[in-house]
Amino acid sequence: MTRQLITFEVESQVFGVDIMAIREIRAWTPTTRLPHVPHYVAGVVNLRGTVLPVVDLAARLGWRATEPTARHVIIVTQIAGQFRGLIVDSVSDIVTIADDALQPPPATGDAVVHFLEGLASIDERMVMVLNLHALTHSEETAQAA
Repeated sequence: MTRQLITFEVESQVFGVDIMAIREIRAWTPTTRLPHVPHYVAGVVNLRGTVLPVVDLAARLGWRATEPTARHVIIVTQIAGQFRGLIVDSVSDIVTIADDALQPPPATGDAVVHFLEGLASIDERMVMVLNLHALTHSEETAQAA
C-alpha cells in the first residue's frame, strides 16, 4: 500500500502530512490574536466566513516562534471534523511512499517525537511525518475554535 504526503519546511526541517488531511494551502494572511490561548496558537483567520484557528508549527514543536512574512503559508488541515491552520515556511512537494517505508520515530524522550507518526527517507532527505491528531488535539486549541 502507498500513501501520498504533502512535504513542507519548518526551521529548515522537512515534514510531511497525509494529503487526505489537507483541505487547502493558503498564502500568508495575518492572524487576529486571541487572549488566553497557548503561545503556539498564532490566532485566527477568516476562512470564507469560518473562524480558523492557526497554529504556529515551529512554536508547537518547541522551537522559536515564527515571525511570519509574505513567503510563509498556512496549510489548512481537517482532523476529526475540526479545521486547523498550520503556519509553515514553505510547501515543497507531493510525494508517494510505501507504508513500509515509514520508520517509527526514535525513542529520544524529546517532545517533538510525540508529534511524529514516523520518519521516511525520500530523495536522500529525512522527512518527519506528523501525527496531526497528536499535534492539534489539545484542550487549548479546541477553545480557540
